[in-house]
Amino acid sequence: MKKGSTLFLKVAVILIGLPVLALCLFVLPQIAAEANEAAERGSDMAFVVYALLMVMYVSAIPFYFALYQSFKLLTHIDRNQAFSDLSVIALKNIKKSAITISGMYLVAMPCVYILAEVDDAPGLIIIGMGMIFAPLVVAVFAAVLQRLLKEAIDYKEENDLIV
Repeated sequence: MKKGSTLFLKVAVILIGLPVLALCLFVLPQIAAEANEAAERGSDMAFVVYALLMVMYVSAIPFYFALYQSFKLLTHIDRNQAFSDLSVIALKNIKKSAITISGMYLVAMPCVYILAEVDDAPGLIIIGMGMIFAPLVVAVFAAVLQRLLKEAIDYKEENDLIV
């Protein structure tokens, strides 16, 4: 495979991580500050916001781990090691990270529901569902690729033994 296409994908992986980093560094602390002010005024909703902020911050860890594994997978492709157990492991880690993110937002859905009820914003529930199903799609895709890659490796090893 040409290095240019994997270089493009590596740059894309980095660019995918930048908005989440900006969100964690700039937007979420502002929301936390507003939640602090609401808590000082005696609002019970501040604790719901704290729970959602915690889920958002903690879910960044498996997100960046999955991006790192994607970068490693692209490096294996560059080194002509695409059909190796290292690639299968990277896909397995991506799948586990995506399932973890999806599970975190699934657990946080009651908080999203409470916030949507108080603010009378049913669109928040749809956004929350999107935060569950988008990583789930990535997990299914990684699982399919993992299984296909493992079968290809097994087939290649079987053919190597015949020749």
